[in-house]
Amino acid sequence: MNKIVGVIPSRYESTRFPGKGIADICGRPMIWWVYKSLIRANGITEAYVATDDQRVTNVCDIYDIPWVMTSKDCTTHLERIYEVSTKIDADFYININGDEPLIESSAIEDLIPKNVDPQSSYFANGMMVLRDPIDAFDSSKIKIATDMAGYGMYMARSPIPFPKGRSDFELKKFVGVQCFTKSALEFAKKTPRGYLESIEDIDEFRFLENNHKVKFVMTNATTLSVDTPKDLEKVRNIIAKKLESGELSIN
Repeated sequence: MNKIVGVIPSRYESTRFPGKGIADICGRPMIWWVYKSLIRANGITEAYVATDDQRVTNVCDIYDIPWVMTSKDCTTHLERIYEVSTKIDADFYININGDEPLIESSAIEDLIPKNVDPQSSYFANGMMVLRDPIDAFDSSKIKIATDMAGYGMYMARSPIPFPKGRSDFELKKFVGVQCFTKSALEFAKKTPRGYLESIEDIDEFRFLENNHKVKFVMTNATTLSVDTPKDLEKVRNIIAKKLESGELSIN
């Protein structure tokens, strides 16, 4: 059986919202909600928060969340997960963004690899249909175009594809769940930031610009990335309603 380690990157000094990973959501820190979804996913062997700040590890200790201290020099989540891979051996590493407290275990399970060689350089990313038309013009919502087999062709912060020839299509957007082999993480570590990555500021271009396939897996996720205090308030309201209805619990 493959060893699959889940990793939740959570650096403290977020540019737009410092300390968001430990922000309170209905009596629990944000990373607690992500961690609970992660450990409930079938196939996950171990799970850790990867951080660079003791304020985050202190909160993890309160809630018995395993953690790995990583360097403050990590500039991307790819570098942080790579560093985890040098400390904790596994066949596959599942990344779940620490600012996705609404993510369901089912979306994580969709990224559990099937019939994939752990020794290969494999990278897969979740995607979903973009439901809110406003999100098409939200630069924080990354849009995706794939080939017929589901491999990435381009990613953008602007709407793609452009509806010149037809309008009966669905936009796809990035979901913050990813799967890597150690070889793929090593590839990302040794490969310099490229031209398109520097323009769009999308880490996945590290692979796409260098002819490395990225598999995109369709999932039906509830996703609302917390990038601002306003986003946090929206998530609090959603989770409060789910707690009231019994759909979620804090046990």
